[in-house]
Amino acid sequence: MFLALLELRAARGRFLLMGSVVVLVAALVGIVSGFTTGLGDDTISALRRLPAAQLVFSSDARSDQFARSLLDEKTAAAWHKDAGTETTPLGVSITRGTTNRGAEVDLAAFGVDPTAFLNPSVTQGKSLADAAADSVVISAKLADEGVRVGDTLVIDRLGISLRVIGQTERLSYGHVPAAYVPLKTWQRIRFSTPGAPAATTATVPDQFSALALRSPVRTSAAALDKRHSTTTLTKEKAYEAAPGYTGERVTMNSIQIFLYLIAPLVVGAFFAVWTVQRQPELALLRALGASRRRLLAHTVLQATLVVVLGTAAGAVLAAAVGLLVGEQVPFSLPASTLAITMCTVAAVGLAGTALTLRRVTRADPLTMLGANR
Repeated sequence: MFLALLELRAARGRFLLMGSVVVLVAALVGIVSGFTTGLGDDTISALRRLPAAQLVFSSDARSDQFARSLLDEKTAAAWHKDAGTETTPLGVSITRGTTNRGAEVDLAAFGVDPTAFLNPSVTQGKSLADAAADSVVISAKLADEGVRVGDTLVIDRLGISLRVIGQTERLSYGHVPAAYVPLKTWQRIRFSTPGAPAATTATVPDQFSALALRSPVRTSAAALDKRHSTTTLTKEKAYEAAPGYTGERVTMNSIQIFLYLIAPLVVGAFFAVWTVQRQPELALLRALGASRRRLLAHTVLQATLVVVLGTAAGAVLAAAVGLLVGEQVPFSLPASTLAITMCTVAAVGLAGTALTLRRVTRADPLTMLGANR
């Protein structure tokens, strides 16, 4: 151990250079992980918070189900009768609006039954239960954009006025802040003709995007789907119906995987060169009686110190970036995610040193005893 630390001190420039590379790789992996989690939350946090186990869509909607699927009350009643669990309609669509104070915002309108289990809890103001039909509960993200409880929000090109009565958590869908309205109001937003006079509830279809099931169906979901011409997905599977979710996940995960592949190659290349340069010293140690096990421990200790300390510094740097960007960009790096990511970086980095271990054990003591003369 003493000799390993002595070499670290003697060649501190080289080890600091290698450590800096490990720091940057670890920080980059951590930052990518933060953006992966943050983008995922910004896309599906409103869906993730739905107290539903499964979602039922129309069978003709095979992708982007929240935008393409339409169910009616007849289907909902049949499902409620056969499913053996509590059900409630859900409408989802993205629109724009302007408040009476001039704040222009995008919002993902979630149409819910105020008396059913999808009615969101509020952190400020009142909930939709027993509220007027023109009421809306906004996400905290909309509050960040200037919308306040008590404001009037007018849906662009439709002229539908909504009164902001409450605020819930920071929830969004497709990178757009969520807003919860009664289902009848959502139907007006979804089916009204832009530019036409505000439609009454009697002139719009009594349809919605999906049917939420509070718990998994007791009978076969496939049989019920066949009977009612629907498609049932778990809530987690339905995340893929959110706009951009699948593409973002594939892109960010691919970047992360490539970084995991780069880390062992970089660390392994450095220690391979370092081992070649140390061949005379290793041969001398073997000639003095050092065992192969001791030389392996000597090399692994050096690699562990460089990789672990570099990874720890990278974790601090990634966390600092998260604090710096704050809530300006979709970035989320919980301590558990950061710890798992950094442990993975350290593990693959140390795996790269395995490329050098064979050369360490093959150090020939005869080299220092004149075998090459």
